[in-house]
Amino acid sequence: MKLSESWLREWVNPGADIHEIAERLVMGGLELDIEPALAERPSGVVVGRIVHLEPHPNAERLRVCEVEVGQGGLRRIVCGAPNARAGLLVPCALPGAQLPGGLSIGVSTLRGVESAGMLCSAAELGLSGGSDGLLELDADARPGQPIEAHLKLDDRILNLELTPNRGDCLSVHGLAREIAALYGIQAARPRIRPAVVVGEYRFTVELEDPLDCPNYAGRVIVGVKPKVRTPDWMRERLRRSGIRSIHPVVDITAYVMLELGQPLHAFDATRLAGVVRVRRAREGEGMRLLNGEFVHLRHRELLVTDERGPAALAGVMGGADSAVSEASTRIFLESACFAPTAVAGTARRHKLFSDAAYRFERGVDPELQRQALERATELVIQICGGEAGPITHVGRTLPEPIKVPLRLARVRQLLGHEISAREVEQLLSRLGVVLSHADTGTWHARVPSCRYDLRIEADLIEEVARLYGYDRIPAKSNPAQIAPSRPPEGQRSLDAARDRLIARGYQEVINLAFADPAPQALLDGGAMAVALDNPLAENAAVMRSTLWGGLIQSWQYNRSRQSARIRLFECGVCFHRDSAGGAIVETSRVAGLISGSALPEQWGSRPPRAADFYDLKGDVEALLGPGDWRFEAAGHPALHPGQSARIYRGEQPVGWLGALHPQRVTQLDLPSTPLLFELDWTVVRAQPVPRVQALSEFPSSRRDLALKVPEAVTAQALERTLRRAAGPSLQELVVFDVYRGSNLSEGFKSVAMGLIFQDYSRTLTLEEVDACMLRITAELERELGAVVR
Repeated sequence: MKLSESWLREWVNPGADIHEIAERLVMGGLELDIEPALAERPSGVVVGRIVHLEPHPNAERLRVCEVEVGQGGLRRIVCGAPNARAGLLVPCALPGAQLPGGLSIGVSTLRGVESAGMLCSAAELGLSGGSDGLLELDADARPGQPIEAHLKLDDRILNLELTPNRGDCLSVHGLAREIAALYGIQAARPRIRPAVVVGEYRFTVELEDPLDCPNYAGRVIVGVKPKVRTPDWMRERLRRSGIRSIHPVVDITAYVMLELGQPLHAFDATRLAGVVRVRRAREGEGMRLLNGEFVHLRHRELLVTDERGPAALAGVMGGADSAVSEASTRIFLESACFAPTAVAGTARRHKLFSDAAYRFERGVDPELQRQALERATELVIQICGGEAGPITHVGRTLPEPIKVPLRLARVRQLLGHEISAREVEQLLSRLGVVLSHADTGTWHARVPSCRYDLRIEADLIEEVARLYGYDRIPAKSNPAQIAPSRPPEGQRSLDAARDRLIARGYQEVINLAFADPAPQALLDGGAMAVALDNPLAENAAVMRSTLWGGLIQSWQYNRSRQSARIRLFECGVCFHRDSAGGAIVETSRVAGLISGSALPEQWGSRPPRAADFYDLKGDVEALLGPGDWRFEAAGHPALHPGQSARIYRGEQPVGWLGALHPQRVTQLDLPSTPLLFELDWTVVRAQPVPRVQALSEFPSSRRDLALKVPEAVTAQALERTLRRAAGPSLQELVVFDVYRGSNLSEGFKSVAMGLIFQDYSRTLTLEEVDACMLRITAELERELGAVVR
């Protein structure tokens, strides 16, 4: 928000330089910068009156103007502006004048006619980016007066970046109130004269839900002059606040919004019919807005309607069908308080960012509507003429008072500094907070209606600190007894997972949670992406549903910088829509990528080998640690059909690992094939709690077993079946050989395993071990078709 310094000083003037005021505001929690009213001010430009003009003898589009500039006599100036006419007051750059952009004005000859100066447009003075003709000045402008004096260009602008909780400062009145509180002085109060009511011009107003619109005031003004012009002082104040002048009535509503903080809207009363009603949108409704855009109202948006249908998107933007135009002579002024929740969703859903919505979503003072309506009426009658009808006011005249308990002991505890009760009362009274004693050391604070951000005790204590001055609170150490947190033993920490991957040569990367829709669709296995309403860029239009996209981008970036052996991992959150209800599901994941040689470069004689599926599987197993994990060959759309596996914990899916699909490598234009894994951290983080068990004092017994099994049978399947058949006496199992040769049938392999048996209470007999081996071989043959060689 931008506000003029001169305008602000009309409301409060602490007698300090603007930079000192800005510093005090910054220390009070409001961020702002100081800017000049014009980046480059013109010099040598005065107010001129066109007394007479005639066509240029040698140029059809030029005219020769006789201009009074207050220095005796008339100056002849050639001008081509379409709006030049006799009697018009305009800026006139005299010979020797300097205009923004380095343009110097002198006496010149244009098509055979001498021109002693130049008549200026707003753009040539640096007041706007473009203009269609000369800048027209008010009738009270005095010829010869410097233009910077007439337009008060010797001004500075306060450019504020307010936090969302400080909507009360989004006006001259609100900012003046804040400065007055920080300096401990009084700010001017709005002096508004109620309009003299003439006639009974009014609309009936109905509110369907007081929670959406607790307060609505409106007034009809008739006899408005349609051809009047917004005065220079108002146009300049609007310009310095970043608002373009459109129409006198529209400009007045914008001016009152900047002055008092209450957004208003003006309807052409002749285009409204029947009852004005504030209600939610109905099925199939839509409307064309002032910006020319047609919006479909499918989410029960809050509307201002008449009997024909929607007339405005409440608190956001008016409708084109009821807009004020240059032909409007009868207007209906609206001054309402719309709930922040009713406006914020509408503005974001339709990507409409208006000054009104900016204020309503932060909260507008519910006591301000009638006062703002009277101020707007005063300005309309003053500038545009007309007669005012009575105010139609619906809803609560006064809002429910907000009372918050405040304890002096809590103030001192949170601030770490002794502040007296009298000083607390004085500081809060500057904000309009009324304190009443409940008992010793405790107050009931009544919060002013404009402060939506003061709802709990800590909010009031923060205000005490702001007004007291953070720089006056000494920095000191306050002893505190803090018990260290004890993480549950059944959950591993994410930091431990990071440390384990780093120890195996990985490096962590952090990528944005926004993704490019096209590459992500090739990697996420068909997940329903969550599209962003207002993406930063086309290649960041959806929320990521997999971490692989960011890892592949980081890998490409590093590989293009001659990093041949790369190990990357990322811990982050992914998003997708549930296929059943469409709800957004958020999951925490850990993912990794490896590429290049299996081992770092070394001097030894071992030849280099490219990393393969089993290198990645080993890293994943090290990350998972002990537990009921299993890897099953399975197909994933983004992974190589012969080099991919799904990871399970018991029967619960955990994640995927494998080489990127060759088709995806081509589609993504990758230089080689990376190996990837991704795990659901919410499942992986659970770990078995270690249990102490004494070492057995009895000897163990080893048996070796060579099995002929089909190629499709994995070692993992053999181990699971074998352990189930062996029972608790089997302590260890080692696969020490896998053989494929000519003496085996086609489609079979030989797997040799070492089985170590041991009991904790006694020495196992030979007969018991033999019986266990018989059970094992019988179960393996029955379940997996494995026979002993």
